[in-house]
Amino acid sequence: MPQRPKLVLVGQLSVFPWVFEAAKRAGIDLILVPRGDDSAESAGRADAVVELLPLDIDEDPEGALSALADRYRREPFDGIMAGNERVVPFVARAAHELGLTGLTEEAAAVVRDKRSMRHRLLEAGLGLPGFVAIEDPDGWTDALALRFPVVVKPANGHSSLGVIRVDDKDCLEQAVASTWKLIETHHLGVADGPTPETGVLVEEYLDGPEVSAESLVHHGQVRVCGVSWKGELAGPYFEETMFRAPAQLPTEILTAIEAEVIGAHHAFGITEGTTHTELRLVGGVRPVLLEMGARLGGGGFTHHLVHFSTGIDLAAETLRIHLGREPLCWREEPALVGHVAVYEVPVGSGGRMKQVHGLDSVRNDPQVDYVVQTVSPGELLLPYPDFSGYPAIVVSRHESDAAAVAYRAHLARTLHVEYEEQG
Repeated sequence: MPQRPKLVLVGQLSVFPWVFEAAKRAGIDLILVPRGDDSAESAGRADAVVELLPLDIDEDPEGALSALADRYRREPFDGIMAGNERVVPFVARAAHELGLTGLTEEAAAVVRDKRSMRHRLLEAGLGLPGFVAIEDPDGWTDALALRFPVVVKPANGHSSLGVIRVDDKDCLEQAVASTWKLIETHHLGVADGPTPETGVLVEEYLDGPEVSAESLVHHGQVRVCGVSWKGELAGPYFEETMFRAPAQLPTEILTAIEAEVIGAHHAFGITEGTTHTELRLVGGVRPVLLEMGARLGGGGFTHHLVHFSTGIDLAAETLRIHLGREPLCWREEPALVGHVAVYEVPVGSGGRMKQVHGLDSVRNDPQVDYVVQTVSPGELLLPYPDFSGYPAIVVSRHESDAAAVAYRAHLARTLHVEYEEQG
């Protein structure tokens, strides 16, 4: 019997089931490097995990790389893959040093820095908003020449952490200071290498709805597998609450999105793996890239959006690419299978979480495939523009996009977080 392939999955939170289930479907064994906020018990129970390999990537990336290389020498594995945004550069470096499939270190550095992405888009002649990179908090005045409103964001942030819309020039200094404080609090950049850079990007606000595109990349060839609708995110803090797939857009707009996303991959030098790209449709028609992550989006739930709207097993194909294999879907055209929705319960005021009301009835709803809670009672949830996790995520399937819209409205009415009273 042939030996099952073995892949190191770095920093994938074990309560998010999608990648683990995909590995089980694909017959791939996982060596899981747990996230620091994951529990060994939960990580060890995840599907397809045959070994836990704790590594201190945040505090000691050199030691983590050495330990990983020692593990490879003792018993070689077949691939390595990032499970969250912050470990992307570490995984790229490890893949290079071990001779495994993955991003180049240069590409990993580009997609972890929004300033670098903006400069690459500019060089490639692709669409982008006016922007200014601020390298220290006192440099905020450099952004006063931009057209307001503007958006302030960490150069290497994630999940809308520290992203603030500023409508008035008089409020810019305070917004930059707030974002800079969050950068320092969350130690953004620590996992990005021995000489991490911090910084803030200020860019002109683009008016229009937001979409996301999920792609596979193999030997430099890019395939946009699905486009999801995120709706109007006007700020001031851009908390995401909804994805629907497939996005109900005219063919010419979908074609323009695909062209923009493929062009960005080439500009950033991404040749292997999967990506999650967020774009604005300026005026509802012209796609402009906001950012790209070189990993599955949303902890993996973007896999479900693609899988059950087009039939492409996105997570399994991503695992195959990181094993150096060609995706099975490479020569197939996606076909509409159904409509999928993801609802992220809003954080609201924040505080010590007591419970999320309404989840029990949702779990028993036949339309619902997954209900995932990442925060336990008693844990602290911080309101935006900070970010400490989603209270709960609901993934559902529907007969039409209209039904998905109606169900999202139902969840918004019935699900809410109750916090402990402040003493």
